[in-house]
Amino acid sequence: MKKHIRIAVAAACAFAMVGAFAMFGCSSNDQKADESKADEPKTEQHEAVELQLFAANSLSKAMDAVQELYTQDHDWVTFKDTQYLSSGELNEQLAGGAYADVLISASKGKMDDAVSAGYVDEATRFDMFKNDLVMVTGESSELAAKYGADQSFTLEDVASGDYAVAVGDDSVPAGNYANQALSTVNCFVDPDGKTGSDSAGKANGTDAYAGTPLAGKVNAQTSVGNVCKQAESGAVDVAFVYSSDVFRFGGVKVIGVVPNDTHKKIIYPAAICKDSKQAEAAQEFLDWATTNADAKKLWQEWGFELVTE
Repeated sequence: MKKHIRIAVAAACAFAMVGAFAMFGCSSNDQKADESKADEPKTEQHEAVELQLFAANSLSKAMDAVQELYTQDHDWVTFKDTQYLSSGELNEQLAGGAYADVLISASKGKMDDAVSAGYVDEATRFDMFKNDLVMVTGESSELAAKYGADQSFTLEDVASGDYAVAVGDDSVPAGNYANQALSTVNCFVDPDGKTGSDSAGKANGTDAYAGTPLAGKVNAQTSVGNVCKQAESGAVDVAFVYSSDVFRFGGVKVIGVVPNDTHKKIIYPAAICKDSKQAEAAQEFLDWATTNADAKKLWQEWGFELVTE
């Protein structure tokens, strides 16, 4: 009888031990599972953000491509219809009460105006791009056949007075740079009597080409894109545009590069607008746009060089 009792007790103990091991195993597995879940990367939740950019006309194609790339990895961000206008017109829009998160100007002077008027937060301002001023002509023109890699068209050639020229008007920074350069060969008369980089490159309501070899031969346009089209269509012989515009529009050939020492440095400053409701997200975009390797390639493809490069 005692033997049967001992066997029963032993069986009960064995059963209890098996149960304990089973429970320990489950607990251990559960703990490992919890630890495994803890190691898994957490998906960060973002609130939807819409950014409104105001950017210089010449940036349109490049900026569209960069924005598209950005939203691929930042799907919570969308860009409202980005406004591409001359730098002067962008300031006019802001003066009229238009909303923007970011302003990218093609002129330091225009950005200075935006700072003075309180449109942007000066603390966020930085120089984003640099560019070159070039002289272009229609691809099928006589000048295109004559000038190019082996022989460059020069400011002195413009000063001969033999050619019709297109430049941007006072509101277009590319036109200001062109006028500064033209003043060094006596083809633009600054109202203040200044020349080259000392000049603002603005006619200020005067006929700044009167009495020069270009008298009656200058076609002023309200955007650098329209200036480029004047050369493409053959309406003028030569147009002064940014090197990036050749990539943007096509249909023209570069026949000469304007010497950098004849005009102010061509810099595109950027800044966050003071009234921005998405200042943090706007800054994140600008930081990414100037550091991401793929974004840098896109800028280069469209003829823009980052100042940080």
